[in-house]
Amino acid sequence: MVQSDIQTIVLAYSGGLDTSVILPWLKDKYGCEVIAYAADLGQGKGELDGIEEKALASGADEIVVEDLRKEFAEQYCWPMLAANAVYEHVYLLGTSIARPLIAKGQVECAKKFGADAVAHGATGKGNDQVRFELTFMALAPQLKIVAPWKMSDFELTSREAAIEYAKAKGVPIQQSREKIYSRDRNLWHISHEGADLEDPANEPKDDLWVMSVPLSEAPDTPAVVQVDFEAGRPVGLDGVKLSGETIIEKLNAVGGTHAVGQVDLVENRLVGIKSRGAYETPGGTILYEAHRALESLVLDRDTSHYKQQMGLKYAEMVYDGQWFHPLRHAMDAFIAETQRNVTGSVRVKCHKGHARVAGVESANSLYNMDLASFTMGEEYTPSDATGFIKLFGLQMRGRGE
Repeated sequence: MVQSDIQTIVLAYSGGLDTSVILPWLKDKYGCEVIAYAADLGQGKGELDGIEEKALASGADEIVVEDLRKEFAEQYCWPMLAANAVYEHVYLLGTSIARPLIAKGQVECAKKFGADAVAHGATGKGNDQVRFELTFMALAPQLKIVAPWKMSDFELTSREAAIEYAKAKGVPIQQSREKIYSRDRNLWHISHEGADLEDPANEPKDDLWVMSVPLSEAPDTPAVVQVDFEAGRPVGLDGVKLSGETIIEKLNAVGGTHAVGQVDLVENRLVGIKSRGAYETPGGTILYEAHRALESLVLDRDTSHYKQQMGLKYAEMVYDGQWFHPLRHAMDAFIAETQRNVTGSVRVKCHKGHARVAGVESANSLYNMDLASFTMGEEYTPSDATGFIKLFGLQMRGRGE
């Protein structure tokens, strides 16, 4: 035990391997109170079942479990969706978007219990350490940050060592030496890292997938679902109004049945390391396809193209843990303006790993069938294009040989 002025620590607690061993480790090191904070982000009943008993048995002085599913869907996933934020072409940021909300919950818990420190179980190689700590700094800079993985005396630096420590402390765990995947699940997605996935030459095994079936088991008959939007926000399915978390849950079931949203990615971490992971985002994939299709109908060309550029920056900020950055708030103001007319319905067909738009309708559509038709009418004078093209190509013509 070290001499420290820390009295109470609020630990981000998932009940997984890392935080399960960090909890007793903090107690041993600091001899202080440790409050386990668990956020219900829709990771599934199995992961949260018995978490209170497990935390208390591991030495927690208090355990707080908070249901944040609605807030997660409507105040975190929906703004990200409105921005069309996608990291490195395919990653829909399921882990990235969850961390700021968990950290915010920790800060609020620390204020409630009068704690003077917050802790997380993110490794020193990953992105999550940045996401947690930037949020702590933005919302409560007075709190001390305890990050065991970055401490020189933290000996549990491998998953194998953590398993042995858990056994020694009597902490029940699910992982084994035979299959050690690091997984993070919430309402939006599930990620898989480690074990055989660490070698990019290895194809993900069929039994890896959790929220969706392997592609080989996807049914031959497609499913069509209608997503209803108001001002860029999903509000219902097939004409029925639903809460944000319910929409995602139902679309996860539809997409998962048809192997939609499976991604195998070697990504560039913020800390400069390339990592390989497999992601499942069935409902989110359907929503992104639907939202893009509706925007294509109602946004003008200049706004649409500029918003695409902003979407790249927005994705980077989410990935980098800058959710509470002033720039992100300013970007939200711009995006909200672009979403005023993004109201309508989109039908999406899910089949054999794909989510394809099967029709889109909006009262705010800018699509003019008469103008789009190959038939020339009074509304368009073809000869006008001659002068336009001459002026538009003037610089190119001047440089031509």
